[in-house]
Formats: sequence, C-alpha cells, structure tokens
Amino acid sequence: MPGTPDHVLITDVLLRDGLQNEPVVIPTADKLRLAYGLLDAGVTSLEAGSFVRPDKVPQMADTSLLLARVRPGESVALHTLVFNERGARRAVEAGARDVRLTVSASDGHSLANAGVPRDAALDRLAPAVEILTASGVRLEATIATAFVCPYDGETDPATVVAAARRLAGFGIRVLHLADTIGAAGPLHIRRTVTAVREALPELPVGLHLHNTYGMAPANVWEALRLGVRRFDAALGGIGGCPFAPGAAGNLGTDDLVHLCHHAGIATGIDVGRLTAVREQLRILLGHRLDSALAAVSSAPVPLCLGTATAGTAG
Repeated sequence: MPGTPDHVLITDVLLRDGLQNEPVVIPTADKLRLAYGLLDAGVTSLEAGSFVRPDKVPQMADTSLLLARVRPGESVALHTLVFNERGARRAVEAGARDVRLTVSASDGHSLANAGVPRDAALDRLAPAVEILTASGVRLEATIATAFVCPYDGETDPATVVAAARRLAGFGIRVLHLADTIGAAGPLHIRRTVTAVREALPELPVGLHLHNTYGMAPANVWEALRLGVRRFDAALGGIGGCPFAPGAAGNLGTDDLVHLCHHAGIATGIDVGRLTAVREQLRILLGHRLDSALAAVSSAPVPLCLGTATAGTAG
C-alpha cells in the first residue's frame, strides 16, 4: 500500500510498561530470562525499566540491577525512562546508554503522573538533560496522552507540537507519541502525527499504542500509511499506566510482528520464537495474556508471501 515502509523497528516494552501495572513483582532473575528470550527472538530494542520512586512503582525497583546484568551487545538498545534530575543521576550511575525522557501532553495526566503541570514537568527535565548529555547518553522522548487524556479528554495536536518543540530543543533523536489509555483512533493518529511532522520534519516519530478498545491494529495500519517506522509493543499485550484510569494492555509485540509480516514488512523478529517466551510470562504472572496470539496454542503458520526477509517470517 502507498506509504508503507519495508521495515519497522519494534521496541518491546514488556519489562517496563508491561510489568509496571502488574500486582506481582517479578524477580530480577526471571526478568533476565524474559529479556534474553526476546533478544533470542530477534528483538533489538528493549525498554528495560524506569528510574522512578520504588515506593510508587515497586516493579521498577531493580532497573539498575537489570541494566547491569543484561549484556546484549552493541547492536541492541536498552532504553530506560527518566522524568527528572534525580532519575537522570540514577540512570548515569547505572550505566544507561539510551534514555527516554517522558512528559505528558495534558496537564491532568501530568499532575497525576509527575505531580506538576506539563510545562513545569518540561522545565524539570532541563537539568536532567544536562546530566545525561554530559555523560554521552543517547536521548529519545515520549509524550504521554498525545491523543486522549483520561482527565482532560481529547488532546489538541497544537499542545503536542508545543511539547515536541521543547523536547526537540533538548537534542532528542526520536519522539514517541503515546496513546496512553488506548482511546485513539486512526483520525487521531493522522492529525497528530501530521501536525508534529509538519512542525518538526527532521525529527523521527514513533508510536506507543495501547489496545484498550481494540483500535491499536487500525492505528498501526494508519501509521504505516503515514510512513511511521517505529512502534512500541509488549509481548502478550500486557501493561498499563498506574496513573491513568482505564489504561489497559499494550499492543502485543507478537500481534504487531504478525501483522507486519502479513503486510510484507520485515521486523527482524521471529514470531514463532516469541511463543515460548510468552508462555514463561503467562506462568510468572499467573493469568491469561491479552494479545490475540496468546489465545492460540501454537505459533502462527509460516508465511510464504515472498516479501519477508530471512529470520523475519512469522
């Protein structure tokens, strides 16, 4: 279809956004097994955790330890999230090389998530950026509630653009727009992605999608039509934000890989190898997973469309 890229980069966010809303705290050793399972399946970009208060998000208390123990090689990016100067110092001390700055587009979610309005949260990131940049950390950014906010309703694209301009001034390499509560539809995707690209045409844009209302696959399709090449997803479709009422699971990495391969778009990920990792995850969590493929007892039938490159067929 017009505008569809022939390859996408998928960042699996299971270890951060997938686990942060779970009632159980997964031991570090089990997180390591999940991480290496994802890497063995061909994932080259992982969200390993976030530097936040452990009393607020206890599932992320071992982020520093996880970074120290995962040794994936130079070709793999391990991302961690930072909200403020304290988080930046912890990230540097832990040896983080890839950090995502995070801010909300809406004041309502910013107050719930960061304790301050959006502009104050952006101001608070400035000293964090100085610390990270001085240590040679590669910066990306995520704008939460970029489409719909659980407190403020639909997000004006102009608000997203204003936040994106501030973040671009920090020297970020990629900007991710998050559908934090999974309430966006293709029209939201089109108007906001288009607005950000028109304002900042040199800045690569990715999407972080949740599937609360079953719209994530449609939103991926629209984004692909727009030429978006970066997507976040979590194996099994688990996850959510503890500070966003109504937020359900992420778009499943397994479902996203399967969709892309059916569209003839390479991901570098073997969806069959994800099956065993997904089963490990189900056992650890003790409940069913939300991705469509999680309901299937075996790996998808291999595709023979002649469009996926070696090692990418589902």
